[in-house]
Amino acid sequence: MSKLYLVGTGPGSSEYVTKAAIKAAESVDVLVGSQRALDLFPGFVGDTLVLRARNMDEMMKKSISLVDEGKDVAILSTGDPGFSGVLKPILNLRDDLDIEVIPGISSLQLAAARLQLPWDQVNLLTLHGKGNSQVILDYLDNEKPTIVLPDFRVDKLAQFLLENGIQPERKVAVCERLSYPDEKLFKGNLKEVADMEFSYLCVMVIY
Repeated sequence: MSKLYLVGTGPGSSEYVTKAAIKAAESVDVLVGSQRALDLFPGFVGDTLVLRARNMDEMMKKSISLVDEGKDVAILSTGDPGFSGVLKPILNLRDDLDIEVIPGISSLQLAAARLQLPWDQVNLLTLHGKGNSQVILDYLDNEKPTIVLPDFRVDKLAQFLLENGIQPERKVAVCERLSYPDEKLFKGNLKEVADMEFSYLCVMVIY
């Protein structure tokens, strides 16, 4: 019986791709993922499908149809498939497939490590694809740091929080391009972040 692998590829650098992820990716007929994720497996000799934000639903359905045709398929998920990854959309489409999830190191985990935060004592939140939602406001008053994946623009999230009554002096950290050679770590306050520009590969921590 053919199988669908959901493979976590870590935060970006090949140094954080696990042996289990490599083994799964090398075993399949078709590899599906963002170009950034596919680039982590330069030696793959099977077919590849490039996953983009605009074709996500189409590629999820295509992957399932390929499994139905008898092919083994791996969908690469940056970070971990179970956190703002491909597990949820796949299960929403089909829950009767032979699926194996290969966990990956999330950028949230790496942010916690860089900042030396025990991450069983924080709030974890993703805003990917959700915009700057009011839901984050419910997390900011329980005396725990909040580690959040912004919806692309860190400065816009900071501006949203300021507009909704969070104090400008609130301490924050922004971990940018984690695991890459040009990784950056900024520590400051909310007002400073609102006036800065960052790449879209960021994790924000609000203290």
